[in-house]
Amino acid sequence: MTSPTLSEVRSIIAAAEKCANEIGQPMNIAVVDEGGNLVSHARMDGAWIGSVDISIKKAFTSRAFDIQTKDLADNSQPGDQFYGIHASNDGRIMIFAGGVPLNRNGKVVGAIGVSGGSGEQDQTVAEAGAAAF
Repeated sequence: MTSPTLSEVRSIIAAAEKCANEIGQPMNIAVVDEGGNLVSHARMDGAWIGSVDISIKKAFTSRAFDIQTKDLADNSQPGDQFYGIHASNDGRIMIFAGGVPLNRNGKVVGAIGVSGGSGEQDQTVAEAGAAAF
């Protein structure tokens, strides 16, 4: 596996920022490597400061479980198989939309996490960033 390079991460963030600008919603955008470690983060002008941490944790969650956070959310409701997972990993797990794995040659090598809008907006921006990888 090969983590995204800093140059690739910058392209991912630029694509996500472009999408966020198009929908008119400033975002926090984080990208992590294959180990779940932060490579880069961007807080767009006007993005909520409370979403800095959330975007980083969405990226970590997506990489830690190699799943989109929206899909993890679907399975972590009361009575579902992953109920309570958000309390694991010292509270680093985010179970709502906006975290998307980054794949290279069919293997997850990192993830993007986006926070600052509705779940649908976060997901749209994260997918735009991931598509640039």
